[in-house]
Amino acid sequence: MPLLLIINTGSTTTKLALYRQCLPVARQTIRHTAAELAEAKIFDQYALRLRAVEGFMRDQAIAPADLAAVVARGGLLRPMPGGCYRINRTMVDELQRAVYGEHASNLSAPLAWQVADGAGCQAYIVDPVVTDELHSLARLSGLPELPRRSVFHALNHKAVARRVAAQLGKAYGNCRLIVAHLGGGISVGAHCEGRVIDVSNALDGEGPFTPERSGSLPAGPLVQLCFDGRHQQRDLERLIAGHGGLLAYLGTSDLREITARIDRDDLQARLVLEAMAYQIAKGIGAQATVLKGRVEAIVLTGGLAHCEWLIEKITERIGFLAPVRVLPGEDEMGALAQGAWRVVKGEEPAGDYPPKVD
Repeated sequence: MPLLLIINTGSTTTKLALYRQCLPVARQTIRHTAAELAEAKIFDQYALRLRAVEGFMRDQAIAPADLAAVVARGGLLRPMPGGCYRINRTMVDELQRAVYGEHASNLSAPLAWQVADGAGCQAYIVDPVVTDELHSLARLSGLPELPRRSVFHALNHKAVARRVAAQLGKAYGNCRLIVAHLGGGISVGAHCEGRVIDVSNALDGEGPFTPERSGSLPAGPLVQLCFDGRHQQRDLERLIAGHGGLLAYLGTSDLREITARIDRDDLQARLVLEAMAYQIAKGIGAQATVLKGRVEAIVLTGGLAHCEWLIEKITERIGFLAPVRVLPGEDEMGALAQGAWRVVKGEEPAGDYPPKVD
């Protein structure tokens, strides 16, 4: 039976997998050294990442005829509705030139396209981070020059939303859910009948603070910080994403260490972690208003959902809104396989890039 080859390039890893339909056959995470990744631009790593893919295929004895499709993590592209999209020359060119920003995920689709071309099959991306289904009301920020953007953990959001919909005995397109992805970045979204109509932007500094990101900040003091003469732009960018959140307050972003400190009666650790839970709960409450209070379930997912202390603090504030379902971790590889398989077996169509704007 034909296989799906999954390619997911991260900042320091190349994750590869084989799926037969939606069942995993083989997985490998290749970790790259700092020396290997020293190139100034992401796309200079292309040859290195391609060797990793080719080595995995050799180790698994994959012949071109074995592949039904090659599936890639979506990179920084122009905004598009969620779903599965065929990779084409336009997409590859925009990712190579980093038209919408540099990120390691930009390598995934070009790699998939090259492998699929050699195998004579189709290459796809599924629910990229730039998935944009925002309601028109959600796009206004308060300044015309600064419209809100949709950048979030769309792949995991959509995958767990489909799982919960199935548990409820309904199609995802008929459900009203709130999903909170809790990881290095945190995004909280309102899923309304198959579309994420509002969501906190996990890239630009919206929503709750996270282990290493600041989340939303007071605008006036932030402007003053920008012009106090002590900080360069890059310094401030690092404070917002990389050196903010738990790390800024406690000197660590490791929840295991923080909860151990709480167990030792560290009052500052308790205050800061509970404040993060408080902000997450507030974000979920805000999305409940987006759905006008008609919420069938609240889903807590991502790596931080393994932390029982954090989940308990969030749940005690939001449990009155709707049943809470906890799906810890994420399975990006499985979500990519499921999205492509729905297209391969004809359950839903694949889109073309760039998507048509209504």
